[in-house]
Amino acid sequence: MAGMDIQAPHTLYAQRRARLAAQLGPGGIAIVPTAPERPRNRDSDYLYRFDSYFYYLTGFTEPNAWLILCADGHSTLLCQPKDLEREIWDGIRLGPAAAPDALGVDEAHSVAELGQRLPRLLENRQTVWFPFAIHPGLSAQVDGWLQQVRARVRYGAQCPEQQRDLCGPLDEMRLIKDGFEVATMRRAAQISAGAHIRAMRRSAAMLRAGEDLREYHLDAELLHEFRQHGSQYPAYGSIVAGGANACVLHYRADAAPIRDGDLVLIDAGCELDGYASDITRTFPANGRFSGPQRTLYELVLAAQEASVAATRPGARFTDPHEAAVRVLAQGMLDTGLLDANKVGTLDDVIAQRAYFQFYMHRTGHWLGLDVHDCGSYVEPSEIGTVSERRDPLSGEVIKDRPSRILREGMVLTLEPGIYVRPAPGVPEAFWHIGIRIEDDAVVSASGCELITRGVPVAPDAIEALMRG
Repeated sequence: MAGMDIQAPHTLYAQRRARLAAQLGPGGIAIVPTAPERPRNRDSDYLYRFDSYFYYLTGFTEPNAWLILCADGHSTLLCQPKDLEREIWDGIRLGPAAAPDALGVDEAHSVAELGQRLPRLLENRQTVWFPFAIHPGLSAQVDGWLQQVRARVRYGAQCPEQQRDLCGPLDEMRLIKDGFEVATMRRAAQISAGAHIRAMRRSAAMLRAGEDLREYHLDAELLHEFRQHGSQYPAYGSIVAGGANACVLHYRADAAPIRDGDLVLIDAGCELDGYASDITRTFPANGRFSGPQRTLYELVLAAQEASVAATRPGARFTDPHEAAVRVLAQGMLDTGLLDANKVGTLDDVIAQRAYFQFYMHRTGHWLGLDVHDCGSYVEPSEIGTVSERRDPLSGEVIKDRPSRILREGMVLTLEPGIYVRPAPGVPEAFWHIGIRIEDDAVVSASGCELITRGVPVAPDAIEALMRG
């Protein structure tokens, strides 16, 4: 795939495999398949994207491949064999003979030998590890291989007595990004920032020219910029929402018109060499904020600034969210979105979650190989500490555990927003305004670094950009 020529040194993947092998325990063996190819329609597949766990351990991007890793660190790759006829149609394959030198694995064989080799590799092991609930049918495959091992007990073969979820140790490893990963994510962020700038300028230019502007015009600008700079694909389905559509959280770019005076919310990021970026910007379609738009925009920006200030080593993952909610809730009272006579004080608004009418999502998530990356949001050392509370809106009893402690090398998004739908008591000047501001933050020694600020965020800077 384009762009894959810039890769981590093979020693980095070998180091990751060694770190994982050390956690498998005596007699442990891990089975890691990549993702299958998926049919889109007759005789056509979706663009192929490898499994993130598999890629993290191998750097290998071909489909139909498996990694087998033993506790002693020995690695075996099973991959597609060389096949001239299929390569004419589908592209060059690495092949088992070249794989050890190219990928740094200890040995490689044809994937056609999977069913033959796996039972023998599982013999005399104590624990078999594989990713639970990720690959449909994998658990049944493992059961089948174990049955073949049990059929050989009369010949002295021992069958693994435990099956364990490989996602646990791998999630912890992937949660802290190494220097190579952060560098790749910086490049992805730079490309995505340029795409947002391109969309902003196209929006203003088309409206100034009196042209019919549609959401898909801006989506096209994003896709062009992503591919122009070597990104393989979008990291997720781009959200391009004009006017009232911005109040739909998972809206997709469609054919709706974008009108002079609308706000446009774009939530889009590219994937580069496996790693995601994730940026949201909200801007006036014509390049000029109206008074009510600017009022709410500045409120969301202040909430994001509070979340940035709360993101640092030693803080909890929930701290940025709580900081943003406090700013947003006070702003809702100040602007009249919430009536203090009905909802009470700022603390009452937060305790009763009255802000939920206008802000209904969390302020961030982990980011990495997946746009909603793996990693527990609970601090592992405190997982046994549980408290209960009753949600004031749903009435549901919720079990709370201490939130994750942020550490240097973690990467998360910071994305507060506000979404105003028409409702009794809500000032009409704010109706149909949806705003979200999202940046990608790398937790650093002294706080955090926003790697997506290549696209402006201050309202004056956005207006200046769109005048250009």
